[in-house]
Amino acid sequence: MRRLYVVSGHVQGVGFRRFVQRKARDLGLSGHAVNLPDGGVEVLADGEAAAMDHLERWLRRGPPLARVTNVQVRPAPEGDPPAGFTTR
Repeated sequence: MRRLYVVSGHVQGVGFRRFVQRKARDLGLSGHAVNLPDGGVEVLADGEAAAMDHLERWLRRGPPLARVTNVQVRPAPEGDPPAGFTTR
């Protein structure tokens, strides 16, 4: 299963991508977390459905310094599963 999330709020400059990377790796997910020009963060995740649901609940809270205001779930691009979980 693959999902693409766009997280809005105060999510840049607070370690959000690193926290997502750590959580995704703990859950056995692959993908990436990337800062967007509008101040949001894009998270592409691929893995088991239960792990994806857990990640989504976590994305809605974020790390302590973040202030998440919205999480959009968008269609994920097709293709081979990403290797590991990266940040950019």
